[in-house]
Amino acid sequence: VQLQASGGGSVQAGGSLRVSCVVSGRILSNYAMAWYRQAPGNTRELVATVSPSGSTTYADSVKGRFTISRDNAETTVYLQMNTLKPEDTAIYYCNTGYLSGSTYYPEYWGQGTLVTVSS
Repeated sequence: VQLQASGGGSVQAGGSLRVSCVVSGRILSNYAMAWYRQAPGNTRELVATVSPSGSTTYADSVKGRFTISRDNAETTVYLQMNTLKPEDTAIYYCNTGYLSGSTYYPEYWGQGTLVTVSS
């Protein structure tokens, strides 16, 4: 299973960015997907998940600003990020795994894409 993330870049605070992740080697519709992020000096945190049926969850810090979505036909998962803040600066990683109840269990990781938000 391989995941290829793209779409990171630099943006000013208040701006928008969309990151994408193409998955190969797995039937995407059977699995949950997630985005994590890791800022310098911080541990990796879960940002958003999407279930095989399309149900989504978000970290409180991004709720209302970020949207995770999936296109099973294109084997791609997206993270639309709006109203970005400097504290959103991080490397964003996509992941495919599974949900058990409300807990997400990561399995395979992409290489990460850097998002930098300037004030």
